[in-house]
Formats: sequence, structure tokens, C-alpha cells
Amino acid sequence: MSNTAANLRHKIDSASDLKGVVRTMKALAASSISQYEKSVSSLGDYYLTVELGLSATIQADDFKEHTDNLVSTAKKEKNIVSAIVFGSDQGLVGQFNEDIADFAIKKLKELEVESETTQLQVWAVGERVFSRLAEAGLSMVKSFTVPSCIDEITTLVGQIQIESETHLSNTKASRVYVFYNRMQSSAKYQPISQRLLPLDQQWQKKLKKIPWPTKLLPEILGDNDKTIRALIREYIFISLYRACAESLASENASRLSAMQRAEKNIEELLEKLDKEFHVLRQNTIDAELNDVLAGYELLTTNR
Repeated sequence: MSNTAANLRHKIDSASDLKGVVRTMKALAASSISQYEKSVSSLGDYYLTVELGLSATIQADDFKEHTDNLVSTAKKEKNIVSAIVFGSDQGLVGQFNEDIADFAIKKLKELEVESETTQLQVWAVGERVFSRLAEAGLSMVKSFTVPSCIDEITTLVGQIQIESETHLSNTKASRVYVFYNRMQSSAKYQPISQRLLPLDQQWQKKLKKIPWPTKLLPEILGDNDKTIRALIREYIFISLYRACAESLASENASRLSAMQRAEKNIEELLEKLDKEFHVLRQNTIDAELNDVLAGYELLTTNR
């Protein structure tokens, strides 16, 4: 009996310690979600500024010519489709990597079957999602390390832009997509995709509808080509930055959800162990009392 009681007490202590760790991880995940959400929110005004700049540049007659050169929309032998998929390198995130990988695989396969000449090229942020995409038979170009804090997002996006632009300039990719998980609530997310390139007529028409905030119409000063290219690169930078920040927020939301489930399971386990311990303790006390009573009755009878 004593050994069993000791084992139960050891299990209760271990579960209590684990519950403390889970609570700490919950707090860290909740704090990280807030930081990444603020990061995404802070991009709003800057994103609008870039959109207004692009809206002004598309009024120029030579906009289409410059964008065609930039995004390589000229005729080519192969239809190259490139994708950037944001995942996670850390554990305790539930189905986070599986969800975005399966979503990206499905969408990219659909694009691949559109034409027999379509060729897929994929970059992955995170080794785990990279491995899953590679196992699905996708043509993987490179894997990037997932940022561990907000300050590292800018560095990552810069690396993606430099290496992807160098690679795409050689292959003349026609379409570029980004895949990531977007947070829907404090503990839920949804895999989504966004097409970054090419900047087609539909995209230009959407920009034209953005109203200018003042009565003074803008005027482009300096070289149009440099202005357009700079604005487009800023547009792509913000889009990738936002995708990464939202992916990290979703990752922590998934971790928060996993920790909430773990905490609930631990509480149920503790409740069960406590009941078993109290029942065992009561049975031990009853057995000891019965032994005392039996001894007393034996002594009384012998007299």
C-alpha cells in the first residue's frame, strides 16, 4: 500500500510540475501573438503609402513597359511557377506545418496540371515544412531559418528577396506565390495563398481605384523606372514581411491552443490521481482501524 501511495504522489508531483511548464509556455505564446499582431498592424500605414505611390505611377504611359521588364512576362518556353511557403521549426504547434504544407501542395499541383510545360520551384521557411514538401515530390530550391523574434523578420525577408530575385532573373518565372497560415482568432488559423507576381492588369485596376487623400494630385519626380522598381520591391517586401509575421502569430496561436489542450488534460489527470490517492489513503486508514478493532476484540475475548 505504501509503495502504491508513494507512486501516486510522485505522479501527482510530476503532473503539477508539468502543468507549471505548460502555463509558462501559454503565457509566452500569448505574449508573442500580441507582438506579431502589433507588427502586422503597424504595416498598415506604410502599406497604404506604397499603394498610393504605385497608384500614382500607373498613371504613367510607360508603367506597363517597366513592369513587364521587371516581372518577366515575355513569352518563354516554360511556364515557371515559384512559391514561398512559411512554416515552423519548433515543436508543440499541433498540425501547423502539416496544414500549410498540404494546402500548398494541393494548390501547386492544381497550377501544375494547368499546363504540361508548368515547372514548380519552391522555397520553404522552416526545415519541417521543407521536408514535407520535398516528400510530396515538389522541386525545392532552398530552406530558410524561421525567425525567432520580430527583429529577425527583416533579415529573413531581405534574404528571400535577394536570393529569389537572383534565381527568378535566370529562370524568368511568370508567377510567384506565397503560402502561409493567417490567424483567424486567438487560437485558430487558416492557410491562405497570395500571388505576388506578375503585376497584371487586374492588379493595376485595383490600385487605380484607391482615392488620393488630398486635392493636390501627385507628380513623379526623377527617373520613372527607378521609382517604379523601388515601389514594387517595397510592395513585395511588405507582402513577405506581413506573411512571415502572420505565420509566426499563427504558429504561436497553434502553440497556445496545444498548451490549452495539454493543460486541460493535465487537470483531468490530476483530478483522477487525486481521487485515486484519497481513495487509497482512506482504504489504508480503514484497514489500520480494522486491525486495531480486531486486536482490541481479541484482547477482550481472551480476558
